[in-house]
Amino acid sequence: MKRLAILLGCGLALLTTSCGARGNRIVIGSKNFTEQLILGELLAQHLEHKTGLTVERRFYLAGTYICQQALLAGRIDMYVEYTGTALTAILKEKPSADHAQVYDRVKQEYGQRFRLEVGPPLGFDNTFAIVIRGEDARRLNIRTISQAAKYAPQWHAGFGYEFMERPDGYEGLARTYDLHFTAQPRIMDLGLLYRALKDKEVDLVAGSATDGLISALGFVVLEDDRHYFPPYDAVPIAREQLLAVHPEITTALAELAGKITEQDMRRMNYAVDGEHRDASQVVEEFLLMKGM
Repeated sequence: MKRLAILLGCGLALLTTSCGARGNRIVIGSKNFTEQLILGELLAQHLEHKTGLTVERRFYLAGTYICQQALLAGRIDMYVEYTGTALTAILKEKPSADHAQVYDRVKQEYGQRFRLEVGPPLGFDNTFAIVIRGEDARRLNIRTISQAAKYAPQWHAGFGYEFMERPDGYEGLARTYDLHFTAQPRIMDLGLLYRALKDKEVDLVAGSATDGLISALGFVVLEDDRHYFPPYDAVPIAREQLLAVHPEITTALAELAGKITEQDMRRMNYAVDGEHRDASQVVEEFLLMKGM
């Protein structure tokens, strides 16, 4: 009987975890790079201030797939995703250049397939950025990815694991621009890409448009002149059950809609990456500046 009671207790505990019945505590996750840390912290602070709920931070959860699975399993309640990533990596659909169309599609499918609510866009598009050293861009007079393609056979490239695997990542980019490098691209941790580019270990990397270190290190973002990448509008994604229990969260998330510009995000990223400031302090200052 004791053993049965223990098994039943464990089953109930697992059910409680998967259903997310945490009372007045919510869990916010993030992927494993600086911008995601900042956005996770921003959601956490804003919801703490506006709802009075206790927020547990569960950051650096690797990439998109891990965060999605954690959300579906109820290990986290919310995190920030990018619409283009949701469309191609999770829904496995073809990219589209239309911001509203991508958002509407993701919102509809996430609700129907996963019982997840896609919140309003936070205000910035963090598209992939193909980045080279500024000195190379000036010396070779390169402004676009098409122009860079003819030099690629002499170059080494460095990409994150997810970029190499995603349907909107390297394979499609190489096909669209007929890219051929001197060797297979190096698969690197996202935090090491810009250092490798600066130290001339690689000559071209795939970063993010809002990365603060791009301008700080004198790098140049090449124009996606064939419009390969879809929009990547940042949006909070939460479990529907959470919002049913705590409707005040929906109201709080609506207050963040359109509040973060690309310049805002780039500035916060640089404050953490370039100036080595604490992310929680950077977020607190941003929310104060925005009157939130």
